[in-house]
Amino acid sequence: MEYVSTRGGAGAVDFEGALFSGYAPDGGLFMPRHIPSLDRDTLRRWSCLSYRELVKELCSLFVTAELVPRSMLSDLIDRAFSRFRHKDVVHLSKLKDGLNVLELWHGVTYAFKDLSLSCTGQFLQYFLEKKRKHVTILVGTSGDTGSSAIESVRGQKNMDIFVLLPKGFCTQIQELQMTTVIEDNVHVFAAHGNSDEIDEPIKELFADVDFARKHNLMSLNSVNWSRIMVQIAHHFYAYFQCAPSLDTTPLPEVEIVVPTGGGGNITAGCIAQKMGLPIRLVAVVNSNDIIHRTVQHGDFSLSESMKATLASAMDIQEPYNVERILWLLSGSDSSLMKTLMEQFSVAKSLKLPGDLHRKLSETLRSCSASDEDIVRAMQRCWEENRYLLCPHSAVAAHYHYSQPERACLHQNFSCFSFHFSTPRCCLAPASAAKFQDALLRASLVPQLPPEITALTAMETRSTPLERGQDWAQALREKIEATAQRR
Repeated sequence: MEYVSTRGGAGAVDFEGALFSGYAPDGGLFMPRHIPSLDRDTLRRWSCLSYRELVKELCSLFVTAELVPRSMLSDLIDRAFSRFRHKDVVHLSKLKDGLNVLELWHGVTYAFKDLSLSCTGQFLQYFLEKKRKHVTILVGTSGDTGSSAIESVRGQKNMDIFVLLPKGFCTQIQELQMTTVIEDNVHVFAAHGNSDEIDEPIKELFADVDFARKHNLMSLNSVNWSRIMVQIAHHFYAYFQCAPSLDTTPLPEVEIVVPTGGGGNITAGCIAQKMGLPIRLVAVVNSNDIIHRTVQHGDFSLSESMKATLASAMDIQEPYNVERILWLLSGSDSSLMKTLMEQFSVAKSLKLPGDLHRKLSETLRSCSASDEDIVRAMQRCWEENRYLLCPHSAVAAHYHYSQPERACLHQNFSCFSFHFSTPRCCLAPASAAKFQDALLRASLVPQLPPEITALTAMETRSTPLERGQDWAQALREKIEATAQRR
């Protein structure tokens, strides 16, 4: 299995090369040269697998046995999921009115990113021990990525992690999950800017080829292929849990609703679809709606400013994984991707070519939700089910509740109900416990587990980055100083 850049200007690499690279040297993102295709018999066989076993099967398609022997790959994935609270790792809650919620948040930090990052941390450790190497990990976070990344590598001697969080744009719990980790290899920066602004110094350091090579810089944001690879399993598991039967021809469809920020999870869904999984995909966003506008109108352009919303982890204006989706839909046209992405980089505005926009709108549906929509969905779910949704999960529930699922035809004072036959699964990226302010806004009572309550009494450590300060230089100096102490 070879991996190539979406922009075509970098040589092909194997899984190890993609794992340690983050962005490709030409600024593109790594993708498999060929997407495996699964037949009906394989899908039927996989339908009986646990989530854990599905991850193993999928990873074995993208990681050659020469690089990681199958038994070792299985052990690494078992280790990755050993700290999850639920015996099944993920869990499907079937609620009233056809609302199926796939809980992806049973890991250490109560967020879905624990799933892919725990595996990625194990893959990194395997190769680093084998090669006796050290890496420097740079992560920008809009909320959950930072804490999940920290937990995946904390205490490891051959990795240092530097995390930039947007001060005031994360919830208190999200921030504490990062700043309370007191480890020699964990370095947290609290930047006075939004999630898009903190990406700029990270990009600057990666663009400095000599510095990046000297310190073995890499990223654990969803630019990293390993995260996308593991997240493909979410869609297979959701499908198998919600499909009524796999004995029909053709196989039944399931609609999967994906709360979307940087676009990693929806990219994984597009890959699952390309592999032959019969799913319909819906990308749901908050008021920062660039993906919605792209799907609806082919308008991949920044808004005048980013809006702070209740679904704060999705407050993103530049969803970099859209490049992977467009590359897939263009038939792997790297020349086109290079032209389009360079245009966007300069103008921050892009009108998709007509044929590409048509393919995108055929592949994805989309929906945006305001804070008021989010609050109403949280309230309705609680009233009907006594079930608390986080604001990101509520964006997906808003889409579900807004669909015309049944129509009544009145004739002779009778009402006939018509039900759409396609099941729907809403991905739930985080526990409601992490978003107390949103729950209070919806007049709901937070239910806090003891691990989260304990955070407020713990020691914290972080380095402030003020507006006007050279954030890239501050990062350089800290990375250099850390390297000298090793």
